[in-house]
Amino acid sequence: MAKTVFITGASRGFGKLWAEAFLKRGDKVAASARNISALDDLVEKYGDNILPVQLDVTKKDDVKNAVENIKNHFGSIDILINNAGYGLFGTVEETTEEQARAQMETNFFGLLWVTQAVLPVMRAQKSGHIIQVSSFLGLTTLPMLGLYNASKFAVEGLSETIATEVAHLGIKFTLIEPNGFSTEWAGSSAVQTTSDIADYNPVREGFAEGTDNSDIWGDPKATVEPILQVVDSENPPLRLLFGKIAYHSINDVYTNRLKEIEEWKDVSIAAHGH
Repeated sequence: MAKTVFITGASRGFGKLWAEAFLKRGDKVAASARNISALDDLVEKYGDNILPVQLDVTKKDDVKNAVENIKNHFGSIDILINNAGYGLFGTVEETTEEQARAQMETNFFGLLWVTQAVLPVMRAQKSGHIIQVSSFLGLTTLPMLGLYNASKFAVEGLSETIATEVAHLGIKFTLIEPNGFSTEWAGSSAVQTTSDIADYNPVREGFAEGTDNSDIWGDPKATVEPILQVVDSENPPLRLLFGKIAYHSINDVYTNRLKEIEEWKDVSIAAHGH
């Protein structure tokens, strides 16, 4: 049965790939972007099945209006994929206030505004699936991505909470947690801080060396079947890692965290007091 899918950040990368995958199989797609001309090829190919939506997710009123228009146009919103976001590269100390706030405005608050706007539609339907594109860096961290890490940790906490609040209403939640992929995320979509503190040069150099390996970057096209599998699942996971780097990294992180928790178990329990 055809679904209505709303995807933010659909002008390129995961968003555009996934939008076309849904359209190919007959679903209807509302695809938002700051520049909707990037969607002209999909409109030409799929006609009325795609609704381009010009949207800056950081503008709350615009988000609300966009969701109302999508609902009126297609009649429902079965799936929301919150994909809009970007990477901010640089050390935390070198990050300006403007850069830090802009990172959170898009990656966290933008996602929050879209989620809040879509929830009334799904509550009325008593059904829906919200997919938040987080990152494996919402579960662990890398240097040079401090504000990005923080934004995705915030997305994780927010989304896990909402999932518990809406489960009884028939609304499903999934956090997709990719490792790095060969999209524009680390290229033209990225923002760089000013690198002017020499003490951090070893960190910068280590990060550059660690990411200069084609094997760590996943193939975006390989995510198409997995995202369709998640959407079609009767019992989708709350969290799903995308990519072998994400899987091995988070597996190690959680193994080590549990080990440390057990090592300090007695101190933790004693801190309770009774």
